[in-house]
Amino acid sequence: MEATIESGQRAFRWPYRHDETPSAANGPPTSPTNKEPTYLVYDQERTFGVTSENAVLVRVILPGQHFEDDPLEELEGLATTAGITVVAGMTQRREKPDVTSFVGKGKLEDLKLLVDTHDADVVVFDNDLSPAQTRNLEEALEVKVIDRTELILDIFATHAQTYESRLAVELAQLEYSLPRLKRMWTHLSRLNMGVGMRGPGEKQLEVDRRLVEKRIHDLRTELNRVERRKERQVAARGDHMTVSLVGYTNAGKSTLMNALTMANVLAEDKLFATVDTRTRRWQLPHWGPVLLSDTVGFIRDLPHRLIASFKATLEEARQADLLLHVADVSSPAVFDQISAVYDVLQEIGIEEKDTLLVLNKVDAIGSNGRLDGVLRRYPNAIAVSAATREGLDKFAWTVSDTLSRSFHDVDIETGVENGKLMAFIAAHSEVLSKRFTDTKVTIHCRLPQKYLGRINTSEATIRPHESNGPAASDPIAGEPAGTVGDVA
Repeated sequence: MEATIESGQRAFRWPYRHDETPSAANGPPTSPTNKEPTYLVYDQERTFGVTSENAVLVRVILPGQHFEDDPLEELEGLATTAGITVVAGMTQRREKPDVTSFVGKGKLEDLKLLVDTHDADVVVFDNDLSPAQTRNLEEALEVKVIDRTELILDIFATHAQTYESRLAVELAQLEYSLPRLKRMWTHLSRLNMGVGMRGPGEKQLEVDRRLVEKRIHDLRTELNRVERRKERQVAARGDHMTVSLVGYTNAGKSTLMNALTMANVLAEDKLFATVDTRTRRWQLPHWGPVLLSDTVGFIRDLPHRLIASFKATLEEARQADLLLHVADVSSPAVFDQISAVYDVLQEIGIEEKDTLLVLNKVDAIGSNGRLDGVLRRYPNAIAVSAATREGLDKFAWTVSDTLSRSFHDVDIETGVENGKLMAFIAAHSEVLSKRFTDTKVTIHCRLPQKYLGRINTSEATIRPHESNGPAASDPIAGEPAGTVGDVA
């Protein structure tokens, strides 16, 4: 039996079968006639963990779980992204999973027949399996068995490009593998101790567990450092309004970003084509430039350990002034996908942030009936097509209006010599007019709430615009006194 845990540039591989001869790139060769397995832990380049294998897909549908036409459609998409060739599939409805094998005894026999008939190399479950269930299934089916979480982790490991995302994936994989080390070592033999070192020794399993636990500790330490650096990096963009794209995987976020910013980021019609965050400048009409970020896609039952590990990558969404929730309106499961994204947003603590729902791929809808049905449930949503650019002008105006809600229509009066403040206002607000006297200038502008407190009230007077607020002599109502001596 063999298992490989891909983790960045490092991989832990457990034992060769007795008839396997590894290549030089994978470690020292062993004789094919040697019936004793060789056990190695070594470094190797990142590879596709399940590439070029024939797979049978399995989903156990439990009470409360919903699906549209094909319950295996999403799992098949994940398998295709991972490079697996799907040869067959089966589903089963159960009140609760079987403790031993997750599926029932009769279905297990049917699954064995499917595996043998199609000469499958791996069985992929669209459920989360316990280590014992995985081990029992592998013994019964005599092929490798992986669950939904392991498949998603494999995809993330393949597509992660940035340093922080590779760290996050490696940590999530090792945390997943730690309780499963036992099934990777069935021999539990003692290490041979040299002369003068004889004794009970130590199980190889314990050696591997200690190696993995140390690596997990090192990764968490490094990720904490990366997270703090990322927080500082994102916070340093406080001079710009920030907008983040979030949504279900393959909803068209990267395509939308390309259409809005000409960013030329990778956009493919497959699940988790990109798992890294990209930020580009977006010029909004009658507004100015904002920073637009494309974040990792979400999915139903996204592994919790993966969400925790990707905290640094999701920092863009956490710090954004506005979230653009992109949904694939052409998908039969659009309502479930929208709910799944809101669940993930709640889990990472940003569900209360201002969010605009964007219904993408209207060009792929056969009739307007589906779009009308979604708009009835979400009347404030904006329908667009990133591929054909349909509706993008209205969408940009809507984003501008949504961002404007946090703005104040104010008059700021200061001395004509205060060039630093006037430059600050010009950079961070929409200047509507200026009125000059011999020594004073009154600037009518629309200024974001977050910048009001950065103006020193000993050098300037801030009040609501005269046509909308109190008398010109009254300071702006409800605003704290200025706390910034000099405009940063």
